[in-house]
Amino acid sequence: MITLFLSPSCTSCRKAKAWLKKHEVDFKEHNIITSPLNHDELMSILSFTENGTDDIISTRSKVFQKLDIDVDDLSISELIMLIGENPSLLRRPIIMNDKMMQIGYNEDEIRAFLSRSYRKQELKDATIRAEIEGIDDI
Repeated sequence: MITLFLSPSCTSCRKAKAWLKKHEVDFKEHNIITSPLNHDELMSILSFTENGTDDIISTRSKVFQKLDIDVDDLSISELIMLIGENPSLLRRPIIMNDKMMQIGYNEDEIRAFLSRSYRKQELKDATIRAEIEGIDDI
């Protein structure tokens, strides 16, 4: 099952949610503002990152700049507590299942969450449309 971690006021989050609905992808929505991430959820997200906190912390956010902290100096428990108290520190949306994670809305990358059969059908449909329109290269 896909989990979409979001903030309702986030434009990219709304786009990701609309995209998942449009493509009939089952997902569970988790509002990180009203229900901050717990220890296990945050540890799961961190386990998928390549660069640790650099991948998930929004250093351009007003909250981050206001706090004036270096997340590299924090222990994991301090980081979890900080994110629990300030969930808008997280980059959003976070889309994940048990095999992969994507941070931010990127229409091309989000396709990875579609089933293989759905992606094959999409490619077939695009090929047919291109042939009808006389386009040789997709």
